[in-house]
Amino acid sequence: MAMIKHLSRRAIFAGLVVMGLSAPVFASESSSTGLGQAWPNAQDVSTNSNWHVYVFTVNGIRYVQINDLNGNVRGAFAAANGQFLVLPMGRDAQRIATPQQPMTLDNSVVALTSYAQTVYRDAAIQVQATPLSSGATMFTAAPSTTTLVAPCDNPAECSTHVD
Repeated sequence: MAMIKHLSRRAIFAGLVVMGLSAPVFASESSSTGLGQAWPNAQDVSTNSNWHVYVFTVNGIRYVQINDLNGNVRGAFAAANGQFLVLPMGRDAQRIATPQQPMTLDNSVVALTSYAQTVYRDAAIQVQATPLSSGATMFTAAPSTTTLVAPCDNPAECSTHVD
């Protein structure tokens, strides 16, 4: 029964995300547009000068996009009520960790946590960029009340996090 309840919440959230993604198409005007673009028509709200972060809100769902300094989309996710969903866009889309989708690193890659940077934070969401020994960057998105920790190198321990 708990599994069905969990699946139905996921289905509802996925439906809301799809509705949210289609809403901008039907809106006649929006104050910020361009989700997925290098230089969207939105304010850069990054807390770090090494990144550009853009936030779009549609029907109560917040879409956060992270770009590098050259305008390359690195990743994006949707967030609503503490639930996060990674969007399939950007060079690092497969390296975005959320409470619902924790990321594990293989044994050949190490997170350089001493170089981690907070790139966005508001009352509900925080995003951290952590360089990896492979040269890639991992992004961690979480509620602002969560203490961000390094990615999990041990799959048996990956289901836990610190609040």
